[in-house]
Amino acid sequence: MQNFLKSLLQQRQQDNLYRIRQLHTSVQTPTLLINDQEYLSFCSNDYLGLASDLRLKKAWQEGAEKYGIGSGASHLITGHTSAHQSLEQELAAYTKRERALLFSTGYMANLGVITALLGRHDAVFLDKLNHASLIDAARLSQAKMYRYSDLKVLEQMLIKSSANHKLIITDGVFSMDGNIANLSTIVELAKTYNAWVMVDDAHGLGVIGKTGRGTVELYDYEVEEVPILMGTLGKAFGVFGAFVAGSELLIETLIQLARSYIYTTALPPALAETIRESLIIVTEENWRRQHLQELIDYFRNHASNLPLMESSTPIQPVILGDSATALKISKKLYERGIIVTAIRPPTVPIGTARLRVTLSALHNKKQIDRLIESLNFLLF
Repeated sequence: MQNFLKSLLQQRQQDNLYRIRQLHTSVQTPTLLINDQEYLSFCSNDYLGLASDLRLKKAWQEGAEKYGIGSGASHLITGHTSAHQSLEQELAAYTKRERALLFSTGYMANLGVITALLGRHDAVFLDKLNHASLIDAARLSQAKMYRYSDLKVLEQMLIKSSANHKLIITDGVFSMDGNIANLSTIVELAKTYNAWVMVDDAHGLGVIGKTGRGTVELYDYEVEEVPILMGTLGKAFGVFGAFVAGSELLIETLIQLARSYIYTTALPPALAETIRESLIIVTEENWRRQHLQELIDYFRNHASNLPLMESSTPIQPVILGDSATALKISKKLYERGIIVTAIRPPTVPIGTARLRVTLSALHNKKQIDRLIESLNFLLF
């Protein structure tokens, strides 16, 4: 086995696909401490800058005083506390849906939903840019899986399908490209061909829409148009965990059938209390989202000569093509005290390796200027 593992790792290195964890010793802010040296980071999904907020630290401490640390059991045994219940109710209100259900991670939420609702006589339709967890969940469900590259292709797939149930799944904001899904066309196709719609809005909630309630709010859709909404709590909300929001019947079905919910320990109740505090901050402090949008506009206006993808979100990919080039530029940036991760296949299609720049409400324009100046120096 050791020889086999060694050969796998050597191949990854030869293909410029080897991944290395970045070790830092600081709180999650745009400035990270690595080997006692400060680095400017453009890698975090902490879009609203809440991961280091002292109010969340206080909420965790108070929650731990009341509930202790671990939940001790799954939700269906003795792990479901009043903190979890209150958070679910508040998430339902935030997303304007009847109920919400907590999961430990977005990966587990997607696995739970898709495997609970679909079987071998059903069909699932996935955008080719969807998150890996959605692809894995579709495979586990045993439903027939279709992957579309554009919505005309999706329509043809829907026409040909004779499945009992059809589920169209899309990211709200695509995590590697930063663009927003064309929900209006997806919803119309779902109505025409009697399909359901699920949106994974991990990168949209808290950031996109008039009040930051995500892609569904941007399109002004309700539960009738998008019956299944998944959101994560470790990105814009700055904490950890995930949830699914929808109708009373949907959530009750997931409680009964979603294996990744039933057979796992509940989140620590202190963490649930921390998320509740984050939800209040996200709702009340609109300046965070507004400042973030100003930074996005500033970056795009001042980096227009860079090979950027079209994106109005905090995710701003700089396309470099091959993995070797992406790794080289990422390393050169690191040498200049700037961290931007090189994203390579299979995470993105071959020939589209990139630097994935992500912006936070805690960044400032001087920091963005420093990034742009370094990219210009290294690329031109």
